[in-house]
Amino acid sequence: MDDLERELRDLSAWLGTPEPPDVTARVRARLAAAPPAGRQIDRRRWRYALAAALAALLVAVLPPGRAALADAMAGLLRFAGVTISTSPVGTPPSGVPSPPPGQRSATLDEARRLVRFPIRTPTVLGPPEQTLLADPDDTGGHRVASLLYRAGTLRLDIFDGRLDPVFVKQAGGSDTEWTQVGTAQAIWIDGPHPISYTGRDGVVRQASARLAAATLIWEDAGVTYRLEGDLTMAEAVTIATTLQ
Repeated sequence: MDDLERELRDLSAWLGTPEPPDVTARVRARLAAAPPAGRQIDRRRWRYALAAALAALLVAVLPPGRAALADAMAGLLRFAGVTISTSPVGTPPSGVPSPPPGQRSATLDEARRLVRFPIRTPTVLGPPEQTLLADPDDTGGHRVASLLYRAGTLRLDIFDGRLDPVFVKQAGGSDTEWTQVGTAQAIWIDGPHPISYTGRDGVVRQASARLAAATLIWEDAGVTYRLEGDLTMAEAVTIATTLQ
């Protein structure tokens, strides 16, 4: 957070107006020669507009984990292509969820050819028992790759984290915390929580809503990883740090 705090302090100092000295005659002379009121308002508006643009730029260029803090006060975290509601969890989804659109099985090599991001696997888990692809575009490029382990009870979803939100989660604030995967920021959601899939058209597909297990979410070089299963945070972080 040091660089963010430094930039905000600089911005605050730039906007600050120092107390004027008590030089009445000089002030009166300046007022007499002041530009029209409309021009003063225009300059003030320009200054505040520039400050707002600078603040927006700071958020835009920050890593996803830090940019997510801008939404935290509103009860939402937008982190690496995942939107997390930190409001209290309501009624959990019931019934059998449908898979994401176009989901199908594939070999790991095939999956690596049909996605536009690198697929890395955790060395501590080895090759996946099953590989799934989902949400293809018109050219056959798939949006999400999922690696399944331990008879499907451990799942690693991989997708381009620079896209609009892909997954929508709901977790109480006390169940969500920041952690680290190596030098990267990550989010840990402790315990079951509702999850839905957002398609390429931006529509949240409630039919795919299900109750997810504890989940670790992190981003590396523009690729988002979502590790879900019956794990503690320490176990999930250990797996995440062995990607190759």
